[in-house]
Amino acid sequence: MPNALKHWVHQNLANIVSILGVLPLCLLFTEDAWLYVMPLIVYNNIMDDLDGILAAKLNIRSQFGAHLDNVCDAVAHGFIAMFVGMHFGGFVLIAALFATAAAIWRSNARLLPGVLDGGSATNELMRHVLFVLLLSQVFDVSPEGFLMVVFLMHSCSMVLPWDMSGLIRARLSKARYVVILNLLLVVICFIPEWSPVLAVPFVSVYLYYWFRNAWGWFSHRSACQVTESS
Repeated sequence: MPNALKHWVHQNLANIVSILGVLPLCLLFTEDAWLYVMPLIVYNNIMDDLDGILAAKLNIRSQFGAHLDNVCDAVAHGFIAMFVGMHFGGFVLIAALFATAAAIWRSNARLLPGVLDGGSATNELMRHVLFVLLLSQVFDVSPEGFLMVVFLMHSCSMVLPWDMSGLIRARLSKARYVVILNLLLVVICFIPEWSPVLAVPFVSVYLYYWFRNAWGWFSHRSACQVTESS
């Protein structure tokens, strides 16, 4: 391989991984598309984390790479949310469209500094969708209602400047912990009965920050209204 090509591959390895995380979504156009939803969520999560790890370890972070990552997130996570919504239809689809719009807005808002400070990541939405689908299998319940709640709550938390820095994935700064998390996601896809072990802490922490921020916003708004009326 020529040195120039080697250098280009080295400098763009993280970007290549970002793109590879999106391309397999074409499987959702096949006849047995629903069978691929959960594997694709996990695969995309792995590739999205991998590109960040590579960029940091190889010291090849760039503004272009950050923008590309956001665009890939918007495409992948928005498309998966719409596909899940279309599979169930009705109110689930409406909620999924809200979540898709929020995911696209968030991913693009992050391209401009200062536009969005805080909020939950689009990957958090994907993990919660995965948990709902797995838990519905384990407990033999319909996932529609839970998916609606997940889509609508994330529609708020992805676009509002709430402090969600305490979410479990946001706290995993070391590569080995990120790798362990992704291995656990793979494991629960093969052994759904283990999914509550991972879902409970992730969802509980998310709900804590969601309601804490919602209450703070409501209290602040009420205080402002009282001040204006005085």
